[in-house]
Amino acid sequence: MERNEAEHRISKLIGRDLRQLADELEVTVFKNGKLNKGWVGHVIERYLGLPLNSSRAPNFGSWELKVVSLKYLKSGRLTVKETMAITMIDEYNLVRTEFEDSHLFNKMRKILIPARIWEGKNEERSILHAVTSFDLDKPEVYEQVKADYELVKKTIISKGFSALTGKMGIYIQPRTKGSGHGSTSRAFYARTSFLKKIIFSNLL
Repeated sequence: MERNEAEHRISKLIGRDLRQLADELEVTVFKNGKLNKGWVGHVIERYLGLPLNSSRAPNFGSWELKVVSLKYLKSGRLTVKETMAITMIDEYNLVRTEFEDSHLFNKMRKILIPARIWEGKNEERSILHAVTSFDLDKPEVYEQVKADYELVKKTIISKGFSALTGKMGIYIQPRTKGSGHGSTSRAFYARTSFLKKIIFSNLL
């Protein structure tokens, strides 16, 4: 399925309750009291008639589907709730791979971003707010994401994998991924400030 077709179909869900759709499409939201964190993405994929995907390659050949959660502030303004995981960091491959050949580049080259409203931990309701397409083609954005990647690469080479910290990167940050503070896994995440530009400002 081409990205523009998927975007058109997903746009028909704007304003709908994805939690209700999860029940209709038999997507598990909670199992034994534990939240399935990827349930919204699974709902979108099943709605599109596509297989559930968690591989390192782009979801649908040439483009990637990434769900972003939004939340209301006390002021009533809508904002991005949290960072967006992009791909795991493999130390061995990263230091041997140029940005243009990296998993990060492949995942970010063409993205479709459904943005849903998060209302609470119980996930009793979640309205689809918008769907936005993003291409890593504007020079200033491309160069900054590449610079963030190169910073991570340089840090691993000069200081070691454990020196990576979430304070690094302007658009993309390397952060711990996994349960518990003792986790040693790292992944690339898109910062909330970056996501706000994509979803609300149409600057990218």
